[in-house]
Amino acid sequence: MMGPIASVLLPRIVSCGASMQIGKFQILGTLGTGAHSTILHIRRSEDSTNYALKVVPLDGPDDNKYLEQAQHEFRVAGLLDHPNLIKVYALETVKDWLFRVRKVHLLIEYVNGKTLDSIQRLPIPQLVQVFVKVSAGLVHMHRRSVCHADLKPNNILLSRAGDVKIIDFGLAWIKGQGKDRVQGTPEYMAPETHKHKLVNERTDIFNLGATMYRMLTWRLPPSTLSDEDGGLPLDQKTWQKLLKPVREYNAEAPEPLCELVEQCLAYNAHKRPERASEIQGKLDHLADELVTSPEDRLEALEW
Repeated sequence: MMGPIASVLLPRIVSCGASMQIGKFQILGTLGTGAHSTILHIRRSEDSTNYALKVVPLDGPDDNKYLEQAQHEFRVAGLLDHPNLIKVYALETVKDWLFRVRKVHLLIEYVNGKTLDSIQRLPIPQLVQVFVKVSAGLVHMHRRSVCHADLKPNNILLSRAGDVKIIDFGLAWIKGQGKDRVQGTPEYMAPETHKHKLVNERTDIFNLGATMYRMLTWRLPPSTLSDEDGGLPLDQKTWQKLLKPVREYNAEAPEPLCELVEQCLAYNAHKRPERASEIQGKLDHLADELVTSPEDRLEALEW
């Protein structure tokens, strides 16, 4: 499971003067931390190419699920090839002297940017261009028989140059493969995912709708799970009462965009757009109407 890039990695971190190294890679800093991983910013010494390195520690048998998730993420990434999807180049396991796997390294494409949940508000024209690129990435995933299953603002990277990348395929589902459990973020999960553990193109479309809602209103959509009654799924009538229109929070949002977001967030899956390509087409048309000057373009961003 090791590609040509990974062949230069070494299974331990070593000190080299004032800097730290992993094999032939210099550690430049930490890009982020997750529930059970750390993302390092590293640079390959021989050609100064930047990468991100996801380090997943494994402390015992109970952590085998994290090894399986990393292997799954690498396998999913290998099925994909699109400019709006993050690339995962290699996976390497690090073993101790008893040949037990103690750490996993995932070598990932480096993006000089931030996740959508951590940036300042973008003007509507730029935001729509971000949505176009996210939907394009989703179209590619679905055509490759993969559903992301956890699309949300902090799984979308925006670079200073205006590049958009969907990241984190750890919970992605490959059609035809079994799925023991369904995980995700309650405010972004479709009601049928909560109720029946379903993951498909239309649940991804709900996730996209919830992401667009969040970025347009700067508020989370209501969870389809109740805070009471042991977290049981909310019925359609109750949830729709809780979901406030986009225009209530953002009067500048164009009506066609608001309508599209609300279609994606339809409680009934069959009332959502059937394919991500439909959403991409509508967003493309809207972006053409909204981008009227160079300042509207998604490039040379500052934050």
